[in-house]
Amino acid sequence: MSPVVQHLPAQPQPRRWRRLAGMAAAGLLALTATSGLSNAAVTAAEKAHHAPYGHPVTLAEGDINVYRNGGAGPTMVLLSGYGTPAPAVDFAPLIRELDAFDVIVIEGFGYGYSDLDVPDRTVENITGEIHQVLGRLGVHQPVILIGHSIGGIYTRFYANAYPGEVSAIIGIDPTPATASTLETGTPSRIEGVLASLGLYRWVTSVAPDLIQPPGTAYTAAERELTAAMSRWNYGNPSIADEWAQLAANSTKSAAHPFPRTVPVLEFLSSESVASMPTWMEKHQRELADVSTHQLQVVNGAHYLHWSQAPLLGRAITDFVTANVAATR
Repeated sequence: MSPVVQHLPAQPQPRRWRRLAGMAAAGLLALTATSGLSNAAVTAAEKAHHAPYGHPVTLAEGDINVYRNGGAGPTMVLLSGYGTPAPAVDFAPLIRELDAFDVIVIEGFGYGYSDLDVPDRTVENITGEIHQVLGRLGVHQPVILIGHSIGGIYTRFYANAYPGEVSAIIGIDPTPATASTLETGTPSRIEGVLASLGLYRWVTSVAPDLIQPPGTAYTAAERELTAAMSRWNYGNPSIADEWAQLAANSTKSAAHPFPRTVPVLEFLSSESVASMPTWMEKHQRELADVSTHQLQVVNGAHYLHWSQAPLLGRAITDFVTANVAATR
């Protein structure tokens, strides 16, 4: 009788699997490092190609980039929405419509050509830095503050922090200041990692409409620079910290109503009004006690100055002419 031969399954070889896993990890790290180095090289080449606009104003915390159009009229200070990569370029169509005014775009830390790694993006620090910059520029007369989106929170807080230094407030689909019980969050580093590895660059190269304004209001050079600076600045530490501070900053601003005697003009986008049922109500409530105020719904999306700059320019000019005395 022949012996029964039992074929047992081969036993796993731990060392082999560990070696394969190590090789895979090393390969992934090498690929990641290569991707990061490639992205850094492309970014460096882009920065060398594009001449910086504006000029830096040096504060104790770092350099803030400022663009000024050189107009001779009353001074307007433009504050961008959250995460706008190149505020002076983003506002370009509106700046062209306001060429009769002294227009200043202050690119806070994390924006445009300003330093990108300044922490503590509290509403007190952000508005205090705006105040310091204006002082360094020799602007001592009351200014007209124009805030887009989250910039609306900062214009409201600024007007209360520096009474008598604001002659009017203009909001472009501004974020209403809302009290919240949320504490300051922890800044996310995920976006910054994605950007440093070149993944954000790849996505926006495949789908450029994600970062390009629609329409024809921008020149080809402006669109190219917007795309490039979006890739440079996406997910930077200052922006991440500002997002973590958003609820706390909104709560602080909500504690101080708009000054009663400062004229306020707000443009609300039709898309925001249609998609957020309380959007109109919140703004009406905020402006109820302001002696001189106007609230206009404008056809378009949140970035109204992308598509409606001529309309905004005319309305702002008319409002300022009627309600703000010439001070420059």
